[in-house]
Amino acid sequence: MNFAVIGSGGREHSICYKLKQSKRIKKLVCIPGNAGTKNLAENINIDILNFNEVYKVIKNNNIDIVIVGPEQPLVDGIVDFLNKKKVRVFGPDKFASQLEGSKAFMKELCKKNNIPTANFGVFENFKNAVDFLTKNKMPIVVKADGLAAGKGVTICETIKEAKKKIKEILDGKYKSSKKVVLEEFLKGEELSYFSIVDENSFQFFGSAQDHKNVGEGDTGPNTGGMGAYSPSNLLTDELEDKIKKRIINPTLKVMESLGHPYKGFLYAGLMISKGEPYLIEYNIRMGDPECQVLMMRLKTDLLEIIDCATKGRLNNLKIKWSNDSCVTVVLCAKGYPGNYIKNSEIKNLSTIVQDQSNQIFHAGTYEKDKKVFSNGGRVLNITSLGKNLVEARDKSLENLEKIKWDDGFFRKDIGWKAIKNENNKR
Repeated sequence: MNFAVIGSGGREHSICYKLKQSKRIKKLVCIPGNAGTKNLAENINIDILNFNEVYKVIKNNNIDIVIVGPEQPLVDGIVDFLNKKKVRVFGPDKFASQLEGSKAFMKELCKKNNIPTANFGVFENFKNAVDFLTKNKMPIVVKADGLAAGKGVTICETIKEAKKKIKEILDGKYKSSKKVVLEEFLKGEELSYFSIVDENSFQFFGSAQDHKNVGEGDTGPNTGGMGAYSPSNLLTDELEDKIKKRIINPTLKVMESLGHPYKGFLYAGLMISKGEPYLIEYNIRMGDPECQVLMMRLKTDLLEIIDCATKGRLNNLKIKWSNDSCVTVVLCAKGYPGNYIKNSEIKNLSTIVQDQSNQIFHAGTYEKDKKVFSNGGRVLNITSLGKNLVEARDKSLENLEKIKWDDGFFRKDIGWKAIKNENNKR
């Protein structure tokens, strides 16, 4: 089969890595790809938001199935566009993509259907937002309604800070947002719970925990993700039963009743508070960097899974996972998540052994004259499997130390809370 993967991050590199292992893969194209996908697929450098250009590539390469990696083309309606062209594409349609594309849409859906989530208010007016603020306790979570590349959420400790963030959002800091969502702060542990959904059923597609803060000990501003581990030590059979019954099943039923049944990856960002799950956010695609750790642990052929999902036959499959732990550490350009350094050479990558237990997934990279350069932001994902989290993290950090790049930085403490809990149980 011929596959096209849309996107250029570590998520898309890891999807290409897993697809390439299938005996049924004939041709693999990545649009636009990066310096890492170049070794697995044919990179075709076009604008992924120009759907006509994307369609030309699909037709010219006789593509059987398209996997859409990032959220923006999904929110913009690429699935609707390709469906009209009779192209098999894996992902939700434009309406269903509002689950991520509009936090207000997601929160209202929760409210109407008794899906557990934090108390909230949605505002387009500064005065009304401030009125809500004064009636609620601090800290409070301030969110841009639309897409903001993982940077539109701030936990505000004071009313002064909250007012500043509200004003920034309402003044148009994020082009996608004309509304602000204010949300009660829930104490607990975060859990990323993934499902894969077709028109008839859904299956669990792994658990992970992301590390959003730029600094060690979960300090500093939010980023797109500084690292992740899988599986999450929080997920028990009892908790999973609650997540499915109270959150995933009701959401899928509502989307079907609205005439837009959900299809694709569905990523529930949850807060587990006193053993109870609360929905913090939905993402309409695999997480990045969570996808990287899940693709390393996935034992079932990804091509088979996507093929079945696009035919409505997921319930015929048993998806199997490795029992090993996996950790990915994100190597970022200095200055991230603010103004970061670009176009500097990264050396020594070829000296790192890459196998079934160790991979380097590229994100913000490009190749020129057979050399790898940083494109800024989140640049590389150093990913390793181990018998436990400590072993997996140690292997990732060992590989990281071999990379010669003065313009990068990373967190050394990915998985620190889970490792602390593991050590306490011993």
